[in-house]
Amino acid sequence: MHLSFQKIFYAFGTVFAFFALLVLAKSVLIPLAFAFLIAFILFPVSRKFESWGVNKIMAVSLSMLTLFLIIGGGLYLFSNQIIHLSEDITDFKDKIIRLFADVTLYINNNLGFVGNLEEGELFDKLKGRLNKSVGTLISQTFSGTSDFFIGLLSAIVYTFLILIYRNGLINALVRIYPQENREKAFNMFKSVQKVGQQYLFGMLLIVLILGLVNSVGLWIIGLDSPFLFGFLASLLAIIPYAGTLLGAAIPILYAFIFSDSLWTPITIAIFFWLVQVIESNFLTPKIVGGKLQVNALTSIISIIIGASVWGIAGMILFLPFSAMFRVVCEEYTELKPIALLIGDQNYNDNSDKMQYRWVGKVKGWFSKFRSTLIKNKQTDE
Repeated sequence: MHLSFQKIFYAFGTVFAFFALLVLAKSVLIPLAFAFLIAFILFPVSRKFESWGVNKIMAVSLSMLTLFLIIGGGLYLFSNQIIHLSEDITDFKDKIIRLFADVTLYINNNLGFVGNLEEGELFDKLKGRLNKSVGTLISQTFSGTSDFFIGLLSAIVYTFLILIYRNGLINALVRIYPQENREKAFNMFKSVQKVGQQYLFGMLLIVLILGLVNSVGLWIIGLDSPFLFGFLASLLAIIPYAGTLLGAAIPILYAFIFSDSLWTPITIAIFFWLVQVIESNFLTPKIVGGKLQVNALTSIISIIIGASVWGIAGMILFLPFSAMFRVVCEEYTELKPIALLIGDQNYNDNSDKMQYRWVGKVKGWFSKFRSTLIKNKQTDE
């Protein structure tokens, strides 16, 4: 084995330049990345309109209008619950401060950090600092609102143009390759498009299923605004691991503050844990599919790198792009080891056998029980 320090230097230099470009050009690349993902979703809809005889521009416009109507309808359905929840924000904030003050006083009374500390004084100080922090946060939010709407408008324009000029973009990318490799390149880009499309449709279906399950479960438990909290948790589940915890923490905290019984937040926590187990072990493997999955290590690294480079947008975008990057790596002999490192097909063989062994045992018990019932019935006859 020979180690080339020159190649290592070039490799590290390329990676550094790539991430520097991602950071410096994020105002352009983030809307463009979201536009590609949205285009993957709207591509089948646009093709369907075109098959009905609608011209390409009108088909793309109708597909985007369909998406806007779905999003607008969802916001309209949740508008009453959002208004009701916003009315409780002030009371919610005061109860949080009061709870934090009580915990602080309890710790101080037992450990004695500060003398003569009173609850009312501590509550007023905490509330004043929180109001100051909220004011700063609001000013920062308004300063970033223009950037958000510019990015949103850019993503809409990019999506429209990508769907219209999709054939030209594919042909231009294919012509980069030599004549003998263009067919393989076309198949590679087609595979990337299919992977992204299947991944996104699978995630949207999971969000819809989780939203309904969460909402019904929270409604049975008796939490206020169950559909709002249920679908909010399912949307946050798009961000792997961290989004699931945050989506469960919000209704748990809300129930802990406003519910009279301590069992309500405990029941919600147990319910979300059960939903997470079912989603991770059954829904995601069946709906999204094992071939589209990346292993847990790659998922965590993608989330961390995405958060450090593009923030929340990076946490959402980097995981599906990792799955697409794995498809690209599989087409190149030199990059196949990277595809093996990213994918989970080499890690799930033994774990899947251990994970689903209890399913086989349950089936065996059921078969024995059924055979016993049949024998008893025949004996009685």
